Amino acid sequence: MVAASFSSTNAAVPPAPAQNARTISVLALGMALSLFLVISYLICITTYFIPGLPVSHAMLLVWLPGFGLLSWQSFLLGLVESFAWGWYVALIFGPIYNFFALKLL
Repeated sequence: MVAASFSSTNAAVPPAPAQNARTISVLALGMALSLFLVISYLICITTYFIPGLPVSHAMLLVWLPGFGLLSWQSFLLGLVESFAWGWYVALIFGPIYNFFALKLL
């Protein structure tokens, strides 16, 4: 007969759920979303200066309070607000996602 040897290194122990969970870095999420929204804002503003494009900028007025086209102050305000919206979403969504990632997995 062959004797089986069981040691802690050979045993398959499933990891705890917290070790398995994939959480997201709120800092990385904030920077990624903010830069995504800033780049999207810049593309949207650029399309305003291309003649003949049937592009409406009405949504900028809804999502960016105080924004108006064709002034430097408004342009910079829209840039700052776009960056701030990215952080707002990251600071709300990131912890909620991490909470459920740790609890449900």
